[in-house]
Amino acid sequence: MTTVNPRLDSATAADQARARGAYPHVVDAASCPDRCGTLDAIASALSLPDHFGHNLDTLYDGLTDLSWLPPGEHVLIWRAADVLRRSDPRSYLAVHGVLSDAQRALTPRRGTRDGRRLTVVLAD
Repeated sequence: MTTVNPRLDSATAADQARARGAYPHVVDAASCPDRCGTLDAIASALSLPDHFGHNLDTLYDGLTDLSWLPPGEHVLIWRAADVLRRSDPRSYLAVHGVLSDAQRALTPRRGTRDGRRLTVVLAD
């Protein structure tokens, strides 16, 4: 998982993504002190389909599919991830692990079939 300099804000991370032709998706987790709120914020940022089950398994499935989004690199910018890390460290590690695994599954080296990739950035 990509970790951004803590002084870099989510707007700058989004601008950098757009500059290289990627699609930024900002997850504003500032008001998400629990796993459920964080999963909802991720689902909203990526426009996950209605069948998203709001659990870690379906989050991984959605993140490694992305077929409803245009081909190319999709940058998930997790803003204020520290809110979850401080309030629920176990959930933070679980969500972080799923994001990391999904990013690895959609790297260019793995040769995604449809040209979609995922980059995860922690910002703010």
